[in-house]
Amino acid sequence: MTEKPEHLPEYLARLADENAARFITDGLLSGKDNVPAIALHQAAEPLPESPRTRLRAIRDLIDDAMYTYQDDRPTQVDAWLAPRLHAILRLTRAEAADPALWNYLALGVAPDFVVWRHLSESKKTVNARYFKGPYHKQAFARLWWSAELFRNGPDYEPVVIACGNQDMLNTVLRLDVIDHRPTAQALVRLLKRDVVRTGRDANALGKAVNTAGATLMYDVIAPDTERDAGAVQRWIDEGEAGLSVHHRPLPVGPAEEPAPEESVERLTDHFAELFADAPVRGKEESEETSEEG
Repeated sequence: MTEKPEHLPEYLARLADENAARFITDGLLSGKDNVPAIALHQAAEPLPESPRTRLRAIRDLIDDAMYTYQDDRPTQVDAWLAPRLHAILRLTRAEAADPALWNYLALGVAPDFVVWRHLSESKKTVNARYFKGPYHKQAFARLWWSAELFRNGPDYEPVVIACGNQDMLNTVLRLDVIDHRPTAQALVRLLKRDVVRTGRDANALGKAVNTAGATLMYDVIAPDTERDAGAVQRWIDEGEAGLSVHHRPLPVGPAEEPAPEESVERLTDHFAELFADAPVRGKEESEETSEEG
């Protein structure tokens, strides 16, 4: 199985897509080969040195995640790791939109994690997009962005709930409407209330919400408060000061105001109605079986 890199530089770096592609081999994707660390670091572009981009804290978190969930299904690690990765790797959205940063994290810092988490049991290989891919697919970008989009101000609990359902990550995360905070919180609330239970449910709900969003302006019927850029910057500055994040308690995010409760509840009720009429694959067969029993 692909091993942890023997050499870990002190700070995070960038690895451009064209350079990253050179290291994504069939041997790596099958978990049989390691990434040639020296060659990779020579191809990487160093970032300005900063306490918030120190690799040791990030790698320690990843090691802890793999140890904690070593006896469980790897998918279960997402809900634990997403908020903690976000709290340790304090980035602006502009910084987090740089795929070269995530390429480096996956190939230069934790290729063993990517293989452990995403190796398909049936295909015996890893989809290359988990190493180098869009933000909603790449192994670490998907976790960071899920925490950014599903947190409710400083509260990461909605992130834990959202990441506990793989279709919230695989389908809902890529939808444009998820950037509207009351929409994101309403979706999580339906999970929390067991209105939406399965991956198929989440997938159907996401499609229904996105389709309705083409004709309904959610930010009009359920307005959000203006985002506090200062709160996010202060949170990032704490990272610059070298503030440590403990792994066991759920961390605290930027001290922004939560999404307005009235807006969240209004959309929760609206989405519950949409979901009631949404086609869910396998739902009719399940209901028929239940009635027959």
